[in-house]
Amino acid sequence: MDARSKLLDVAAFLDRVERHGQATDFRVQALRDALPLLASGEGGRVRAILESLSDPSTVPIPTATMQGAAGAWSGKYEP
Repeated sequence: MDARSKLLDVAAFLDRVERHGQATDFRVQALRDALPLLASGEGGRVRAILESLSDPSTVPIPTATMQGAAGAWSGKYEP
């Protein structure tokens, strides 16, 4: 039942962002891109999803552009 509840939370989140015109936000797109990984039926889904949402760079940026986490990597750094 816990997994069912979490799936409903994701559906409610997507409904809200679409209703408020935020469906193009990079975090929403990252979540949508991760959904096929979830449904793949293959092992290693947690790692694949975490990697799809994470910054793959290995070189630190000079200064933080914000405080806190964004929930997904935008694919770019904005000063």
